[in-house]
Amino acid sequence: MPVLLDPVIAGLNLHEDGLYIDGTFGRGGHSLAILNRLGDTGRLLAIDRDPQAIAAAADALKSDPRFELIQGEFSELKEYAIKRNLLGKVDGLLFDLGVSSPQLDEAERGFSFQSDGPLDMRMDPTSGSSAADWLANVKERDLRKVLFEFGEERFAVRIARAIVAARALQPIRRTAELAKIVSEAVPSRGQKRHPATKTFQAIRIRVNDELQQLEQVLRASTDLLRPGGRLCVISFHSLEDRRVKRFMREASRVAAPWRGLPEIPEEHRPPFKLIGKMISATDEEIEMNVRSRSARLRVAERL
Repeated sequence: MPVLLDPVIAGLNLHEDGLYIDGTFGRGGHSLAILNRLGDTGRLLAIDRDPQAIAAAADALKSDPRFELIQGEFSELKEYAIKRNLLGKVDGLLFDLGVSSPQLDEAERGFSFQSDGPLDMRMDPTSGSSAADWLANVKERDLRKVLFEFGEERFAVRIARAIVAARALQPIRRTAELAKIVSEAVPSRGQKRHPATKTFQAIRIRVNDELQQLEQVLRASTDLLRPGGRLCVISFHSLEDRRVKRFMREASRVAAPWRGLPEIPEEHRPPFKLIGKMISATDEEIEMNVRSRSARLRVAERL
C-alpha cells in the first residue's frame, strides 16, 4: 500500500507524455499508479537496491514497454541517467525513503525486533557487511556515535557499553539477542516505544549508508530535472526530513549577495522553488495503513 499516494500524484504534476523516475520502487505501488496516468509516449524508470523487490515486481509492470526497472542504488541515479541520455529531461522524481513493509515483515531480513531473525539489515543482502558483522568489529566510541547521531538515542553510552560487553561473551547474530541487550541496558519507565527502536534504526542507517546516499541523490536532482520538473520526497524520521527540508530550502533561496536585486544573473538564480507545505497522512490513511503515520512529503519544482 503506497503511502501518501494522492499527494504524490498531485505533487508530481503528471503529464501523459512525461518522463518520470521512481527512485525507490519497493513493491511498485507508486510506480503502478504513475504508469496508469501516463499515455503511450510516457515513460517511467524505477530503481531499487533490493533484489527481492526486483524479483517481486508484477508481470504487468515488467511487460509494459513504457517501464524500465533497474536493480541498483539511487545514489547512482545520475550515472543511470547519463547512460540513457536523460540529464535535464526528467519531469518528475520520487523518493520514498526508509524500509518497505515486506522488508520489515520478513524476519529473515533482520530489520525488525518484532520477530527473531538473522541480524542482517542490508537493503541488498548480496552486498556489503551485515549488521551482525558490523557490530562484531565496531569500536565502542564509534558505536556510541552512530547510536546518538543516527538514532538520536539519549542512552547511546549505556547501549554501546552493553553491546560491547555482550559481544565479548559471544557474537550477537540474532535480532532478538540485540533487542534483549538494549532492553536490559535502558530504563523501562516512560518508554512509549520499544527500547530498541532507535538502536535498530541507527544501525540500519549505518549499514546501508542511507543518509549519505540521500544527500547524493538530492544534489543530483538538480541535473536530472527539466524546468518545471518536480522533486517529491517522502521521509519517515527527522534525520531524513531535516536533510530534505534543508536541501529544498537552500536550493530555493537566492544567494545572500544577490537578494533583493532587480536583476540576478542566471548562474546565481535558485534552481528550485518550493511547492506547498509539508504533507502528512490523513487520519483516514493512518487508519488503513498505520505505517503511514510518520510519513512526511515535501515537493519542489525545478526552475
